[in-house]
Amino acid sequence: MDLLASPGLIISLIIVAIGVLLIVKGLVIVRQSEVMVVERLGSFNRLLESGINIIIPFIEQPRAISMIRYRKQGEEYYPIATDEIRIDRRETVMDFPGQPVVTTDNVTVTINGALYYQIIDPKRAVYEVANMSQAVEVLAKTTLRSVVGKMELDKLFESRAEVNNAIQSAMEEPASKWGVKISRVEVQDIAMPEEVESAMRLQMAAERKRRATVTEAEGEKSAAIAMAQGQRESSILNAEGDKQSAILRAQGEQESIKLVLNAIGETEENKRTVVGYLLGQSYIKALPTMAKDGERVFVPYESSALLGSMGMFREMAGSPEDVVSQHVRNRQSGADLRSGMVGGAAGQG
Repeated sequence: MDLLASPGLIISLIIVAIGVLLIVKGLVIVRQSEVMVVERLGSFNRLLESGINIIIPFIEQPRAISMIRYRKQGEEYYPIATDEIRIDRRETVMDFPGQPVVTTDNVTVTINGALYYQIIDPKRAVYEVANMSQAVEVLAKTTLRSVVGKMELDKLFESRAEVNNAIQSAMEEPASKWGVKISRVEVQDIAMPEEVESAMRLQMAAERKRRATVTEAEGEKSAAIAMAQGQRESSILNAEGDKQSAILRAQGEQESIKLVLNAIGETEENKRTVVGYLLGQSYIKALPTMAKDGERVFVPYESSALLGSMGMFREMAGSPEDVVSQHVRNRQSGADLRSGMVGGAAGQG
C-alpha cells in the first residue's frame, strides 16, 4: 500500500497521462479533399493536407472558417451559420433564396439562382474575408441585380445563358481575391407579378393569332397567284387556238375562192362578184346575232348591193359550192376520159 501511494508513482502516472493527452491532441487526421489552416501562437503557420498530421498541442491551433448554408423548408429558406476547422475543397453549390430584381422596362421579377463555387486557396478564404460564403452570396445577388437590371423582360427569358455567363464573368475577379473559383451560375426560376403574367398570355395569344392571319393571307396570296397564272396560261392557249382557227379558216376561204375563180374564170368582174358573195354570207350569218340585241335592226346600205351581187352570182353560175362541185366533177371526168384513151391505145397495140 505504501508503494502504491508513493509520490513518485503518482507523478509518473500524471506524466504518462499528460503524454497520452499530448499525443491525442497532437495527432490530426485530415480526410481527402479537405485541408486545415494551422496557426502557431496566433499567426499563420502551415496547411495540413489529407492524411496523418502532427501538431503541437496548445501552441498550434487550427483556424476555423465561417460558413453560411441555407436549409429549405417548404417555400422558405433558413440560414444556418457554422464555424468549420476543416475546409472542403470540393465544388459546393449555394442555392440562395429568390431576389427581387427590376428590369429595364420597370417590371419587378423574383429570381431564384444557384451558385457553384470551389475554394482553391484556403489561406485567402480564411484571412482575406471575414465570412467567405456570405461574401460570395452577397456578391452573387448584387451582380444578378446589376446584370438583369440592364435587360428587358422578354430579353431576360430569351437569354438565360447570357445572364449566367455575365454573372460568372463579373464575379470571377473579386472572388479570386478570396481564394474562391466561381464555376458557374444558374438562374433557376423567374417569378413575375400576376398582372404581368396575364398581359404576357394575352400578348402571346395575339401573336399566335397574328401569325395565323399572316399564314392564311400568304395562302390566299399563293392561291390567287396560282389562279392568275392558270388563267393567263389558259388565255394564251385560247388565243393560240383562235389564231390557228382563224388561220385555217382564212386558208380554207382562200382555197375556196381560188377554186371558184378557176371554175368561172379569173376576170376582174368575176373576182368582185365572188368577194361580194362572200361578204353577203357574212352579213347573213351576223343578222341573227344582231336581232338578239334589240327589237329594231338597222342594216347598212351597202348590204343591199352585196345581196344583189349574191343574186346575180346565183343567176350566172349558181352558188359557189355548186360551181366548185361542178369543177371537181369536170376534173374527174377528164381524168376518166384520159385513162380510157390510154387503155384503148394499149388494147390496139
